[in-house]
Amino acid sequence: MSKKGSAADKAPVAESELSALFGDFGYSRKTLLAVSGGPDSTALLVLAAQWRAQREGGPELIAATIDHKLRAASKAEAKVVAKLAGKLGIAHHVLEWKGKKPITGVQEAARDARFAMFSQLAKAIGADTLMTAHTRDDQAETVLHRMGRGSGLAGLAGIRRIHKRDGVFLARPFLDLPKARLVATLKKLRIPFATDPTNKDTKYLRARLRKLAPLLAKEGIDAANLALMAKRLARANAALNRLADEAAFALRADREEGRAFEARGFLLMPEELSVRMLRNAVDAEGTEGPAELAKVEALSTASSRPIAREKS
Repeated sequence: MSKKGSAADKAPVAESELSALFGDFGYSRKTLLAVSGGPDSTALLVLAAQWRAQREGGPELIAATIDHKLRAASKAEAKVVAKLAGKLGIAHHVLEWKGKKPITGVQEAARDARFAMFSQLAKAIGADTLMTAHTRDDQAETVLHRMGRGSGLAGLAGIRRIHKRDGVFLARPFLDLPKARLVATLKKLRIPFATDPTNKDTKYLRARLRKLAPLLAKEGIDAANLALMAKRLARANAALNRLADEAAFALRADREEGRAFEARGFLLMPEELSVRMLRNAVDAEGTEGPAELAKVEALSTASSRPIAREKS
């Protein structure tokens, strides 16, 4: 999701930029590259190989492609990726999404299946990092999507450049790059890439957001500004998380066992901090994944009623 920006937003990625793009991930011993065959991930495969070739040391690179079995062309696309990876000297795996596919929510289910399969492969081959080709356009779409769902600050902070999930570091080196630059890079190198027709199918939300992009850009709501907002919100979210952790430590009633807080101090905290403290406590004790923000907010509101009655 990008507007018709400056020439710089359409320029191929230069080799001199690779260190800045990938340098944060040089700590990795073995990195698994998620490559679908589309322009973004194909550029990831090519540029990561160039970056690795520039270095005396660095992570071993391995690529993987998932055949979702949703389109007839997917098997052939995976073979094209395998051929390119071979030319670059990178080992390649093809994973298949087997089993019955859902009738609704296919893209969401496919996204979950992709992570599960990539994560499983990463652990099997000893990769500590999974690298994906999310771009600034993807960040903008994610922020708009989450705005529509009424997400909190953490959700509106968008996709993170790097974070750990299920024991594997997720790395996104292209998060500040517009997609157009990756397409231009492949065209300059004369490297073909696949085009997924579902990316333009307006029965899917992200395709509808892409269609809205030109109209939003006219009002200044373009990918660059949405990504900038996400970066600023991520900074604010990190600060609030730190304050919530410090407050939780200070108010913990029994620091040896349990996660109870001193009641009055907790109830007098600013609501944003108390909600975060409560959510962290629930997540630490729960077994069903992260608690829903709306439910934690409702619990926080119910907890604060005694103070409200006391003040009235």
